[in-house]
Amino acid sequence: MVRRNTGFANLTAGYLFPEVARRSREYAASHPDAEIISLSIGNTTEPLTPHISKAMSDYALSLATPEGYSGYGDDQGLPSLREKIAETFYTGMADSDEVFISDGAKCDIARIQTLFGRKVHVAVQDPAYPVYVDGSVLINAAGANRNGRYKNITYLPCTPENSFLPDFSEVKKDSLIYFCSPNNPTGYASTKEELLQLVNFAKAHGCIIIFDAAYAQFIRTPGLPRSIFEIEGARDCAIEINSFSKPAGFTGVRLGWSVVPKTLLFADGTPVIKDWLRVMTTLFNGASNIAQHGGLAALDPEGLVEMKNIIDYYLENVKIIHKTLEGDNFKQAGVQIYSTGNSPYLWVRFPGYKSWDIFDRILDECRVVTTPGSGFGASGESFIRFSSFGHHEAVQEACRRLSLLTL
Repeated sequence: MVRRNTGFANLTAGYLFPEVARRSREYAASHPDAEIISLSIGNTTEPLTPHISKAMSDYALSLATPEGYSGYGDDQGLPSLREKIAETFYTGMADSDEVFISDGAKCDIARIQTLFGRKVHVAVQDPAYPVYVDGSVLINAAGANRNGRYKNITYLPCTPENSFLPDFSEVKKDSLIYFCSPNNPTGYASTKEELLQLVNFAKAHGCIIIFDAAYAQFIRTPGLPRSIFEIEGARDCAIEINSFSKPAGFTGVRLGWSVVPKTLLFADGTPVIKDWLRVMTTLFNGASNIAQHGGLAALDPEGLVEMKNIIDYYLENVKIIHKTLEGDNFKQAGVQIYSTGNSPYLWVRFPGYKSWDIFDRILDECRVVTTPGSGFGASGESFIRFSSFGHHEAVQEACRRLSLLTL
């Protein structure tokens, strides 16, 4: 008989978001009259904007004509889109042939695992987006789980006590360091000085940074970096992954990109971009041509304005939720809110509560779904992540209910 991949056997309990969905469904089934509102998973809710959706629609219609039909595209992505991404986001920092178009950041992160193999050591922020850890486990880059920790993964606590900046000295030499800014779930956006510490450490210890910038367009504080390549030396030690999912509402359309500098080398001197090109041409057939034409439109002047407006819409929800969580019922319970307005998420500590317990409490009393912080790592215990992705009316109603929560 074929043996099971031990990576699956080593995985801990089910992936966080399906578990949230399962509990929500069970509650809904036992409370059929309940109108449940989600402030949980980071799934966009607002319609695609006119300029972007028209571009995709027009291109899709053109596929029904001999002149407009296209089959396979370049595995690396449309050259025009690669050029536009480089010009829009990486002027003076990366060239278009270092940009690879994909079907989303999560998919790129999964493929990154195949690039480095199972013998690499991994370091992750704690709390962190679960796929960094689970993806490492699935390819056996992590050993068996012991007391909630995997043997070959270094966990870097990011908490209010250390201002969400981890102690990099805990990272082993020659590691992959997964780093997300603005962070999911904490929402913290790192400063240039903080990212310089990360880059200098990586260069000095032979590490490669996998920099997740999927929420970069939410940054509104002047001076905060939106790309790791704004930091001197990053081209020698970092890969950046980004996405149209949140800024353009492409969570279902699926379109993202990675940037792999030509100056980034393996220990034997081989350019990493050479192997990444092989991964993308062997394990991937290219992003949808329709989605890529939506991406091109998103980077037009009209599209950029539309994306900014939709992000501002979600950031307005952040303000509404933040104001509610400052209410007397939360203050009296010592609830602590961590939100800088540079992310669609609010990271909120409920002292004295386990994350799943307060998740259940909010669901039962308010009929509002959130995300338990412990699902992102041990340092997330007692925290809840509130998502701002939702219609204003639904968010306002959820906040009205939350204002009545007893703690």
